[in-house]
Amino acid sequence: MILTVNLGNTHITIGGYEHDDLKFCGRLHTDPAATVDEYGLRLLNLLSLHGASPEQIEGGILGSVVPALTGRVLAALQMLCPVRILTVGQNDAGQRLDKFLQKALYGMPQSLMYRLIRQKKIKVNRKRAEGGQMLSEGDTVQLFIAEDFFTGGERKGSESELSRVHPNLDIVYEDANILLLNKRPGVLVHDDAEGQSDTLLLHAKAYLYQKGEYDPAAEQSFAPALCNRIDRNTGGVVILAKNAEALRVMNEKIRNGEVSKFYLAAVHGILRKKSDTLLAWLKKNPATNTVKIYTASDKPRDAKRIATRYRVLAEKNGDSLIEVELLTGRTHQIRAQFAEIGHPLLGDGKYGVNRDDRRRGYKFQALYAYRLRFDFADTTGALGYLCGKEYRLPEGAVWFVPDFME
Repeated sequence: MILTVNLGNTHITIGGYEHDDLKFCGRLHTDPAATVDEYGLRLLNLLSLHGASPEQIEGGILGSVVPALTGRVLAALQMLCPVRILTVGQNDAGQRLDKFLQKALYGMPQSLMYRLIRQKKIKVNRKRAEGGQMLSEGDTVQLFIAEDFFTGGERKGSESELSRVHPNLDIVYEDANILLLNKRPGVLVHDDAEGQSDTLLLHAKAYLYQKGEYDPAAEQSFAPALCNRIDRNTGGVVILAKNAEALRVMNEKIRNGEVSKFYLAAVHGILRKKSDTLLAWLKKNPATNTVKIYTASDKPRDAKRIATRYRVLAEKNGDSLIEVELLTGRTHQIRAQFAEIGHPLLGDGKYGVNRDDRRRGYKFQALYAYRLRFDFADTTGALGYLCGKEYRLPEGAVWFVPDFME
């Protein structure tokens, strides 16, 4: 229902419309001495008299010839009917209501969100909703929530923040759907637990905002997102999706193993086999943020199978430059697996001994995701045009490669 309010010098005329049908019409006396709370109570009584309730009100139109009272009447209406309507756009469609709300209602505790859904304070298309129901483009989500909930601090990634950032990006490839970015070692891709917020993702959002391809105010829940991540001290190519469909398709392709990822790495020692596929099992220890490698005979039940293919590109001063293809993608897979076979990465203090490497200029682990190939099973869908394409960094752009080329 839409409320129409005409604030005149002697009377306030109020109508309730559903589509083109006038459901009720009533009048209140214009009282210059009345407070916001008093106007709110009178409006509530008027609605009750005509069998209506604040939960039915989806919006309103206020016209006034009494400027001195306009603010008070408007505040009373907002207090009485604290409804905000979110329209599900193309980038928001195809997700569960609770997932949509977690992003659209920044900072709301999940317990409160689910309670509001149960209490019918959150509806979809003016009907009772369930947290798990799927949203479609054009759906409306009604939020009967106090307005002060929406007036908190500045949300991260807001227009004001994005306008202040000076994007610092190394763009490998760009089209209407994706960005391929060369992340430098030491750069965070996302916010970390210590609150570091000067991230690659923030710079990418600022870049798209400033060129007019991303408007946070126009999106209810979607924001450009990274499809793959790289450790802080590892460099390499990361994929950013500009829209929800590109994000969905690319994530599916990655899960299905249709995106091949190749790394350059410098390891201690000369490998006996110049090419091989390493098979093992891996288990992560969240407390230490490390992983342990196991064989088939001693692996715990919850260990994950891993597979890594490599070939030696160059050897110098007792070290090896190798190309590595990830056949599975697990945390620290390359670093831990080569350390397990006696060839830790240069500069890797977590799985090797970094003291001597630092004297040689290896402040980070010598690992760089330098090549991506899109081996899609078919060419249909939003990203089908990428099938068979490969993008790589020049080997000279990888900071440790020159050590093997002199």
